[in-house]
Amino acid sequence: MTEITRIPVSGEQPYEVLVGRDLLHDIRPLLAPSAQKVLLIHPLALQTSADVLAEELRSTGLEIIQAGVSDGEDAKRVEVAAWCWGIMGKSDFTRTDAIIGFGGGSTTDLAGFVAATWLRGVAYYAIPTTLLGMVDAAVGGKTGINTAEGKNLVGAFYAPKAVICDLNTLETLPKNELVSGFAEVAKYGFIADEKILELLENDLDSATNVSSETFREIVERCIAVKARVVGTDFKESGEREILNYGHTLGHAIELVEKFQWRHGAAISVGMMFVAQLGLLAGNTPVSLVDRQERIFTSLGLPTTYRGGRFQQLLDAMRRDKKTRAGALRFVVLDGIGRPRILTAPTDESMVAAYGEITAPNR
Repeated sequence: MTEITRIPVSGEQPYEVLVGRDLLHDIRPLLAPSAQKVLLIHPLALQTSADVLAEELRSTGLEIIQAGVSDGEDAKRVEVAAWCWGIMGKSDFTRTDAIIGFGGGSTTDLAGFVAATWLRGVAYYAIPTTLLGMVDAAVGGKTGINTAEGKNLVGAFYAPKAVICDLNTLETLPKNELVSGFAEVAKYGFIADEKILELLENDLDSATNVSSETFREIVERCIAVKARVVGTDFKESGEREILNYGHTLGHAIELVEKFQWRHGAAISVGMMFVAQLGLLAGNTPVSLVDRQERIFTSLGLPTTYRGGRFQQLLDAMRRDKKTRAGALRFVVLDGIGRPRILTAPTDESMVAAYGEITAPNR
């Protein structure tokens, strides 16, 4: 096992995010010693890798029950959660047993929600296998499932016991999944840590090479930002809201597109939208808007969206969980690392910002 970086997440239920390589070969010491049974929730696409992990854990004396679920957002449905509850009930799952979520952000969201709701809470461990999962979805204790009305409308804040990020799992990640994760990476650069942006701009090849030390530094910097924010605001009553930069419109795009758009692609467009919204409000400098567009384009992320969909998107945004007392709230930037909340912008300003990201010459 190579060197492990341990990033602490403070709060009422502190835990660590472990980053390194070859971490999956010896994770039993990380699990609660009282656990006798482990429900291993994983996407069907990772069946082979999940089988290997299950056998390694069985060799330590644990009883491993595997639950292969759909890939992507299709796993985040109440029917899937209920199926997992049924498996646990038939297996006599107790409060001293544990759940592992092994997969991308959708899998860890589902597994965390199942853990939070079974017997009012059992131990949960996240093993994200995508860049998006490592830097965002698996860290912070947000768990949830989707409904027909919106994304993550049903869920719970529930801290994992540990998050295990084995960078080797990213070596076979499809390129489009890696690109999607870099949207969240860039987000952390814009809202908090400009060094992330500089690493992307100075040597994109190294920054996007999952085997490089530059890539590892970027991942660790992103996790450190999120750990700091969620450690002080676990239930999103204050600073944690800045992590939603680009997500209000991004989640609406995902819903309107019936989740056929990848999360990173959707929030990339969402970040371009709020950059334009912030510019129109007199907050965001044009240089930041241009820099954001350059970085997203270099990463292969979209910066525009089709026209004629604004009313559908607006309806979806009004149902978003970030809306309060009927007022839409957007994170905008006064500068790099200087986020603020823009509350209840006018429909006219939102239409104008939307026009900027749908204009044919952009």
